[in-house]
Amino acid sequence: MTSERAKRFPLGLEDLVREPRRPEGRPGDVRAAVLAASAALNARQQPAKNAPLGSAGKVQAKPPARAQTQSQAKPQAKPQAAPQAKQQAKASMQAPVNASPNASVSAQTRPQAKPQAKSHATAAAQGSAVRAAPKPAPVNKAGAGFGERTAVPNVALNGALALTSERVRERMVERLRANGVTDQRVLNAMSVVPRHMFVDPGLAAQAYEDAALPIGHHQTISKPSVVARMIELAAAGRALNNVLEIGTGCGYQAAVLSQVARDVYSIERIKPLSERAKTNLRPLRIPNIRLHYGDGRLGLPSAAPFDAIVIAAAGLDVPQALLEQLAIGGRLVAPVGSQEGQNQVLTLVERLGPAQWRESRLDRVFFVPLKSGVI
Repeated sequence: MTSERAKRFPLGLEDLVREPRRPEGRPGDVRAAVLAASAALNARQQPAKNAPLGSAGKVQAKPPARAQTQSQAKPQAKPQAAPQAKQQAKASMQAPVNASPNASVSAQTRPQAKPQAKSHATAAAQGSAVRAAPKPAPVNKAGAGFGERTAVPNVALNGALALTSERVRERMVERLRANGVTDQRVLNAMSVVPRHMFVDPGLAAQAYEDAALPIGHHQTISKPSVVARMIELAAAGRALNNVLEIGTGCGYQAAVLSQVARDVYSIERIKPLSERAKTNLRPLRIPNIRLHYGDGRLGLPSAAPFDAIVIAAAGLDVPQALLEQLAIGGRLVAPVGSQEGQNQVLTLVERLGPAQWRESRLDRVFFVPLKSGVI
């Protein structure tokens, strides 16, 4: 080029870059065009020798081929579920693109493919589409699973956390062992069942003390020492199949019995307490307890005979219906005495034959009265 021609035409070929059109449309389209314009400015600032020969001129002279547009729009349509995202991707692909080696870097696209597979213009268009229509947030499947798991009641998370520790129950078990309970099955059952889940939250701090606690309706949950003592007497080292409990109460003794016997049947005459026992036992998912609402003095003839019967209320005598439902060789444990709580004695009854029972009077105890009927 002569000096005279250079004066008339001061710009070189690398400066003859066509300015992009100002797109019209939604904010997403405008943003894509702005990114394309910034890519063009970066291309102009670089020396001509660094740019691939003819790449910029070809892209500016004609829009991307139809085959390239379709091949790029297809991968973008899969992760973008919303129709608006598809339209934004299409609009950005139609906007003029000034491609350069830095175009995809400035647009912060996904990892680049092999250089021989895609041109720089295609990578820049892909980067603009990503900017214009971001991917929808993926569903956190792990989080949903965790939510589903926590929706289900968890024994370890109910009540005071300090009371759920095994050490607290183990100290209770050590006291039971010191007081003469020797059946390891009973001790294991007492260590497994969380007693604090069966008392009112305000009394949870006393759950593992050796004390009877109120559960409403003038009823109580028996002392841990009394529960362990009665179950040990009823089992007497035998394998228990069917066991009947009279007086479900809050369900604690039935839960302990379920760890010793194959099947536990429990009867409660007070409807609200029967429902409360179901609520207390449900989180523990104990499969071998069958609760019944009815008159405990009548027993449960449909499930008789029973290897053991445990009565958690005191009567003046043991009901004859319960003696008849005891299997030969079976054992019945019940407090017997005044219903005012005076002179109650823990009594063991063993069935020796079809019409023969043996009675043994053991410890002084205090229980609520055994009554007939339902309420």
